[in-house]
Amino acid sequence: MGRAFEYRKARIMARNSKNSKMFSKLSKEITMCVKASGPDPDNNSRLRTLIATAKSASMPKDTIDRAIKKGSDTDAGNYKELTYEGYGPFGIAIVVEAATDNNTRTVANVRSYFTKYGGTLGTSGSLSFLFAHKSVFTVKAKEGVDMDELELELIDYGVDELYFDEEENTITAYGEYESYAQMQQYFEENGFEIVSAEFVRIPNDTKEVTPEQRETLDKLLAKFDEDEDVTNVFTNIKEEDEEEE
Repeated sequence: MGRAFEYRKARIMARNSKNSKMFSKLSKEITMCVKASGPDPDNNSRLRTLIATAKSASMPKDTIDRAIKKGSDTDAGNYKELTYEGYGPFGIAIVVEAATDNNTRTVANVRSYFTKYGGTLGTSGSLSFLFAHKSVFTVKAKEGVDMDELELELIDYGVDELYFDEEENTITAYGEYESYAQMQQYFEENGFEIVSAEFVRIPNDTKEVTPEQRETLDKLLAKFDEDEDVTNVFTNIKEEDEEEE
């Protein structure tokens, strides 16, 4: 193993905005999950983890309930999960994830952000080789847990990196994208409280930028953050504290 540092960086590179943006993202995910697999958490494992994540983020119960109800409403509009890939200025790779009920609007907006800052929107899948798509679970650490033993057990469930946060008393596990269900099953069956569960895209290599270039890139990333349809943005920018090490 040994890629914990790079993996933890992905949590910085996944640029989720503050609570209102996070709540909007989670609401859409819950709605889409209910439409796909039903409103009963007991029979919808993905919904269980989304509700747990929402509660950990202090999302109000009535907001969660509205999202579930919306997913159950056959007359409600359908959100679709879409991924856009392109190069920003200075050759920085950018992957934009969105949940939208109007693809025409969303792709036009995303393209305009790239163009405004000297980037280009590419074709779907064109940058997939630059990122590793991972499942990430954060759980509360149980008293007396042996991290070495836990790591060995979790290998069989698709986990390839484990990180213990002593300050938060949490364990974060990274595994293959396809291992999400296995990882969830292990944590639920072994009595771990799930704090959050998500998918991230981890750059295989990162690219250094100058302070001036970073300033321009931050402006572009801020435009994505402001867009209500955008749920996540991943880049291969080398973070400033990473550059110092």
